[in-house]
Amino acid sequence: MIPREVLKQVRRVEIATRGLVNDVFSGEYHSVFKGRGMSFAEVREYQYGDDIRNIDWNVTARAGAPFVKVFEEERELTVVLLVDVSGSGDFGSGGRMKEEVAAEICAILAFSAIRNNDKVGLILFSDRIEKFVPPRKGRRHVLRVLRELLYTRAAGRGTDVGAALEYLARVVSRRAVVFVVSDFLAAGHEQALAVAARRHDLVAIRIGDRREKELPDIGFVDFEDAESGARVTVNLSDRAFRDVFTADAREAEEARTQLFRRTGVDVVEVSADRPYIERLMRFFRERARRFR
Repeated sequence: MIPREVLKQVRRVEIATRGLVNDVFSGEYHSVFKGRGMSFAEVREYQYGDDIRNIDWNVTARAGAPFVKVFEEERELTVVLLVDVSGSGDFGSGGRMKEEVAAEICAILAFSAIRNNDKVGLILFSDRIEKFVPPRKGRRHVLRVLRELLYTRAAGRGTDVGAALEYLARVVSRRAVVFVVSDFLAAGHEQALAVAARRHDLVAIRIGDRREKELPDIGFVDFEDAESGARVTVNLSDRAFRDVFTADAREAEEARTQLFRRTGVDVVEVSADRPYIERLMRFFRERARRFR
């Protein structure tokens, strides 16, 4: 039995994101994600400039005039949300946790997909596969996806992006649009990312937080690693410590950027402590520009 509070939260997320989908994202989504290929639509009389390779010779012979085959894009897509639910998602310095932002972004993508009559599936992962919801169509199905996002409590605390991508290959055989939603703080998944990017249209949505890049000058603070449970006390008034932390964060960020570039994966950088709408819109606009 799903708690009433979870159902209310699902409803709040649906209401909060529905306006964005209706007003902004559905048209952008349609323009930047391609269907599986081209399918035959009809035949019509040949017009100057038509590709002669598309002439339908059987119809041409019967009609006594040249006719060509007309093809159209197969619009129906399979969209898979591959979402990191490890312990590091339970963090946020601006009043919102990274996992909350992830749920809203997934809601926007899922509702945009069903408005275009696409299927939506969900894979939740930590250092193991936590939940798989096979791709289906419809609002009721998307509400189930949101319930799983908000209700599932991960058994694992760590992160294994590579294992999640390998699982994706086993359960989704046809080409799909795959959004990998994670903070990508873990390493060791370059090969799996490259393989998945060749098979699917892969988009990484990296959700971070400014306090993962820079620390405030506030004296001694106790820290706990959300995934390993390790604890440490550090003096954040130590300028040298803060500088080393910032330098390490920048180095890790550059390594991620190079990884996505090498594997040909589009990436959307989002921060949990800042509005994300403009970042998403910029991604859609830039991708649409590339297609044009």
